[in-house]
Amino acid sequence: MTLLVFGDYQCPYTRMAERIIGRLRAEYGLSLRAAFRQLPLTEIHPRALAAAVAAEAAAAQGAFWEMHDTLFAHQDALEDDDLRRYADDLGVDLDRVDTNAIADRLEADYRSAVDSGARGTPTLFINGTLHDGRYDQPILAAALDDAGAVRETPTA
Repeated sequence: MTLLVFGDYQCPYTRMAERIIGRLRAEYGLSLRAAFRQLPLTEIHPRALAAAVAAEAAAAQGAFWEMHDTLFAHQDALEDDDLRRYADDLGVDLDRVDTNAIADRLEADYRSAVDSGARGTPTLFINGTLHDGRYDQPILAAALDDAGAVRETPTA
């Protein structure tokens, strides 16, 4: 079972969805694979692109999820100096990145978002199907259950 999010590191709604997905991952365990694709909405979130580049630089050095979580935890501090400090804390060398590869990745994520119908953030897909509803925990859990996900942690 895959839950894909097209998101933006400056979007408060993406941050909210990511927190819920984190709880769902604990509940569903290994039966739920979470994936994140970049969709920085630069016209309303001017630091989203720089944050996406930092996340992809971290991914190239094996620290995507750590950077991902850090960026959402510090959503109000995404200036270049902040991003560099987060990278340093994670052992990520921002100067050792293939900027062309990152640009290609961001373009691929954008094209994938557009082609799949994502127009805003967050946009969620469950096993490739657009989740066209709210993304609070009970609604998402019900959608996952309907799609055949198996909970590892029983609900109360």
